[in-house]
Amino acid sequence: MRKHFSIKWKASKQPRKQRKYRTNAPLHVRRKMMSINLSKELRKKYGKRNFPVRNGDNVMIMRGEFKGKTGKINLVNYKKKIVIIDMIYRTKIDKTKISVKFDPSNLQIKELNLDDKNRKDALERKANIVKDKKKSKKELNKNAS
Repeated sequence: MRKHFSIKWKASKQPRKQRKYRTNAPLHVRRKMMSINLSKELRKKYGKRNFPVRNGDNVMIMRGEFKGKTGKINLVNYKKKIVIIDMIYRTKIDKTKISVKFDPSNLQIKELNLDDKNRKDALERKANIVKDKKKSKKELNKNAS
């Protein structure tokens, strides 16, 4: 097994190789790994199932102690693969509050931060492709009838 990250790695059934791939992945690959599920409304609108997380996105917590709570993403750490959400704290014994770190797989995006033009273009590009496919299917059905 190689010691460095390889782009040519396809897949493995072995959990140790899967963990090694995720651990040794460079930041540009980790960003893709930190994709979060979109809500049903956003899935219909953009034609995508998930999208990479970014500061300012509104998310809902789907698992764990804070299940059902929503908040805005405050920090995304690609190195540690964690997300911190505003206004979600855990109180320590000495009454100090600390931010809770979440794994992206336990979150769902309710509202996207579309301040960045490139991010907006990436979403709309996929949405346009989905719309075009639906139109072409309808035209084929009309022509077949």
